[in-house]
Amino acid sequence: MAKWGQGDPRWIVEERADATNVNNWHWTERDATSWSKRKLKEVLEGLVVEGEAGRCEIGDLKHVEGEASCNSRKGKLIFFYEWNLRLSWKGTVKESGEKHKGSVEIPNLSEENEVDDTEINVSKKKGEGDVLKDLMRTEGTTKVREALRDYLKALKTEFTLGMILPTKAPVGQELATEQKPSGSMVQDSVTPQSLDMVGVKIPTVRIHMREVFNSPADELYSIFTKKELVQKFSKCPAVIEAEKGGKLQMFEGCVSGEYTELVPSQRIVLKWRCRSWPDEHYATVALNFQDLAAQSELELECKGVPISHEESTRQCWKKQYFEEIHILLQQSKDNME
Repeated sequence: MAKWGQGDPRWIVEERADATNVNNWHWTERDATSWSKRKLKEVLEGLVVEGEAGRCEIGDLKHVEGEASCNSRKGKLIFFYEWNLRLSWKGTVKESGEKHKGSVEIPNLSEENEVDDTEINVSKKKGEGDVLKDLMRTEGTTKVREALRDYLKALKTEFTLGMILPTKAPVGQELATEQKPSGSMVQDSVTPQSLDMVGVKIPTVRIHMREVFNSPADELYSIFTKKELVQKFSKCPAVIEAEKGGKLQMFEGCVSGEYTELVPSQRIVLKWRCRSWPDEHYATVALNFQDLAAQSELELECKGVPISHEESTRQCWKKQYFEEIHILLQQSKDNME
């Protein structure tokens, strides 16, 4: 046995006010069961399947049995999930107008199998209408698999926001990271910076990103300040009090904060944090909007991000904000046409 103070430093948990899991070495676990049940219901119910034979729609998630969890060990996230699901469906035959009902069963959705290999069984109540059953077995199965992928994507991004805790780093450490732009991403980089001390004293970095959207600046500004629009792109209930000192809460409480400055169609400044960051630690997020003819450019500066959350924070803004806003804008355009 090592003498006091001479043990393996990976196992030493120092006296810290934030009770940080030093270097993310220890096993931590978060139960994702309740969150998963809500998310599965969200992504599966209401799916529409159309074809030459007719039109079907997924109804209620009748049976949800299983569990899910996410574990952090040595700085890595490990997922466990196992679900037995049963959904109802109803449809109308195009030629005859006959209506039929059935069910979709997914007996074993788990991390042991790829979504494409997951068993999906379609059944129909007695009577004619096998054309609808065939439609559900083909197009319907494809739609269900896409929804299951959406659930797993959200489990690994939305649910895990803030799970990787800050690692121990020497005072004065500086980071410099570059990433090539892709798609509509104009710039995505981390500016070299020594320590920003915000709330709990931990090493932090500044993230700087730019994104071009197919909308005028005033419309883009509204997407960040109107509750109904925030809930559309985030696909979750939200608290949006878009005034100075107003509260912000998104993604089932994984993200929260406060509006500190609002200049309509031009600028938003937020105190912003992930749920599992050290208590009372906030980043400062500045969103600047600029019109570019029929488009607009959004410049994001996020100061005070814990070093170990650098990549997850960037991915949060890219995947959960920017990509979903692009989808929302495209859907609005399609509806107008």
